[in-house]
Amino acid sequence: MIGYAEVEYLIYDSHSLKEKRAVLQRTVTRLKQKLNVSVAEIDHQDVWQRTKLAVVTVASSRKAAERELANALHFLDSFPEWERLAVSYEWL
Repeated sequence: MIGYAEVEYLIYDSHSLKEKRAVLQRTVTRLKQKLNVSVAEIDHQDVWQRTKLAVVTVASSRKAAERELANALHFLDSFPEWERLAVSYEWL
């Protein structure tokens, strides 16, 4: 089972693309090290205070994939630099 989530965030204190990239690099690197997921920025690359991430995991069952994605989103939400605006899921 492949679990896919698109997550959109608002980055509060970002005033340049350089600041945005610093926040993204720090959070995405920690997420990849801590959990068994793949992460990439898929939209809003040229906007300072907004980003859309794709988070993907592969598991033996849908329940396990749901749990891994929930853990990933909980971990991302723990960073005070940003706020989640929207999330959508797909299961393959």
